[in-house]
Amino acid sequence: MKRLPIVAIVGRANVGKSSLFNTILSRREVIVARESGTTRDSISAKANWKYQDFWIVDTAGMKDPEDDFELTIQDQITQAVDGADVIVVVVEAGSSVTEEDRKVAKMALRSKKPVILVVNKSDDINNNRESDFIRLGITDLVETSTTQNRNINTLLDKVIALIPKARASAPDNLLRVALIGRPNVGKSHLFNSLSKKQQAIVADVAGTTRDINRNTIRFHDRDIEILDTAGIRKSGKIERGIEYFSYLRTLQAIDQADICLLLMTADELNVALDQKIAGMIKEAGKGLLLVVSKWDAVEDKTPFTRDELAVQIAHTFDFVAWAPLIFTSSVTGQNVTKIFEVVTEIEETRKQRIATKDLNKWLQNTIERHPPAGLKNRMPKLNYMVQESENECPSFKIFGSSTKFIHWSYRRYLEKNLRYVYSFAGTPIQLWFIEKHVTHKHGQSPTYNKGK
Repeated sequence: MKRLPIVAIVGRANVGKSSLFNTILSRREVIVARESGTTRDSISAKANWKYQDFWIVDTAGMKDPEDDFELTIQDQITQAVDGADVIVVVVEAGSSVTEEDRKVAKMALRSKKPVILVVNKSDDINNNRESDFIRLGITDLVETSTTQNRNINTLLDKVIALIPKARASAPDNLLRVALIGRPNVGKSHLFNSLSKKQQAIVADVAGTTRDINRNTIRFHDRDIEILDTAGIRKSGKIERGIEYFSYLRTLQAIDQADICLLLMTADELNVALDQKIAGMIKEAGKGLLLVVSKWDAVEDKTPFTRDELAVQIAHTFDFVAWAPLIFTSSVTGQNVTKIFEVVTEIEETRKQRIATKDLNKWLQNTIERHPPAGLKNRMPKLNYMVQESENECPSFKIFGSSTKFIHWSYRRYLEKNLRYVYSFAGTPIQLWFIEKHVTHKHGQSPTYNKGK
């Protein structure tokens, strides 16, 4: 596959860069709000126009950095410009040229790359202020409106005329791994360590990441896409607006992922919210790896500290006892590569297929040791079982009679014994109890009833 060209969208804050980014992609990839400075990380996505593939990068708004954190954001803009094949400078139609506009234009022109000036928010066709923006020195100009979808096609025609032709081939069997957890538990640090580059902004300020950052790496001939997400706060502490949309992005990442890494820090282990997040991942049928991050920051460690914490974590997360546990440090690199090894093992486990005859032999042996209890004249009977082939989460249909009287503890007994024989480490499994001769309809798995 040829290297796909990169198109960077730059401009001062709140000129509509993220709206333009989403319009080009025809989907809501980046959070858009009227609040200035919503975008903080450089967000990239693959775009296509007239059979031409390219990467499009949305950057934070250019402004004078007030602290080291803002300086990091501005450095990302410079990196995006340096790596781009085409630079799209966005200005706002309804305002005069500002000093920030001049700085962005000067930086883009200095790069010697092709530059397109987009006069965005041109909702009023009669409001022609081209002459004001021509003075920025960029001759290739397009007036656009993302709300009216005006001249977006014209802009894309100009873009593909300036970039080398390339088509992307989709990675085979792309494995998606999402980093999930509360704010400031080291997700972006780990994302950068796994990616081996500074793509996500890392700071001690909670809530730095708002969008889903993505990066695809190759590990032992395996394509793995890593998703960095915003932190999930307690429901009562989620603010309206941008933070709420960040929370929705995290839910979206869980839905898109095959395996989720739940990050927590050693100094905060018994947190109810972490248990809730683990439950969300389990309910979604995704693989789960528990990660204790910032292990280097733990003081007064002894050779027994890790074992003591492992017992504590196992007790806290006993409802996902099948999830592996790993201690990492993004600073020292401890066990970072090990994460790739574990997630690929979990993936193989999730793909495990058991022959029907072996399943039924296991079922009969398990029932003989401990038959299911029921009510008087309503004794459940389990006849046979099969594994579903189309579900990404290991799922099994167990056919029988009076299955609605099976107690939740017996379902747990079956799952525990199934895991004892076939492992299924790192992934939930679903058991569907079906009355014979009744068409099965997918719904909430019985293994996840409230009684469990």
